[in-house]
Amino acid sequence: MTIQLQLKPEIEARLIAEAAAQGLSVEAYLASLIENSLTSHEESFFYQVSTQEEWEAILTDLINSPAFSLAPALSDDAISRESIYTREDEML
Repeated sequence: MTIQLQLKPEIEARLIAEAAAQGLSVEAYLASLIENSLTSHEESFFYQVSTQEEWEAILTDLINSPAFSLAPALSDDAISRESIYTREDEML
């Protein structure tokens, strides 16, 4: 496929320099940029493509994982308002 682009002169110069730095022709460099861009869009984050049910299943598995069962429970004092908000916070 042949595609023609009208680029600003400074963008064209930068493109040529980047291609030369990679040891590629401008065409090969552009093709690799496009392929990488399209591939990265295919590898979307889980939160972007998952349903509510999938989220709930993953979070349930996480909660029931051995890592959580081995962790000690926090004391009431550790999660009290006084321990979360300190005097330094009041000065801000």
